[in-house]
Amino acid sequence: MFRGVNTINLDAKGRMAMPARYRDRLVDEFGGKLVVTIDPMAKCLLVYPVDIWEEIQKKVEMMSTTNPVTRRFQRLLIGYAADVELDSSGRMLLPQKLRDYAALDKQIELAGQGKKFELWSGENWNAENEAWQSDLSSGKELPEELLDLSL
Repeated sequence: MFRGVNTINLDAKGRMAMPARYRDRLVDEFGGKLVVTIDPMAKCLLVYPVDIWEEIQKKVEMMSTTNPVTRRFQRLLIGYAADVELDSSGRMLLPQKLRDYAALDKQIELAGQGKKFELWSGENWNAENEAWQSDLSSGKELPEELLDLSL
């Protein structure tokens, strides 16, 4: 579905323009309606088409609320979720609280991740990218499914 990394600028109001290569599909299939939330395990935002988000939210809501770790995860993922919509120019407004969480400033990175996007500050993306590449090239702690993957 969504793949590739795009460098995008945020305007002074906190709006970002969705790249044209994704825009038509998001409007045609999802009415331009998206959900943005935090990634509880990284300093980035997750952007889902609304239909895909609703499936995920149902699964998260079905998790036990008596387990403290699960409950914290639910509070973060669902609690920070914000409905956004692409405007007629293909832009979406990112709420200030979410921009603050991910340290989003002028230049951001939009990374397609299949059914969702990740939004990173340029600085965090570059730092994490170096760490990911180092970890993968060293081969340390690779899960079995990666060891069996033939590229």
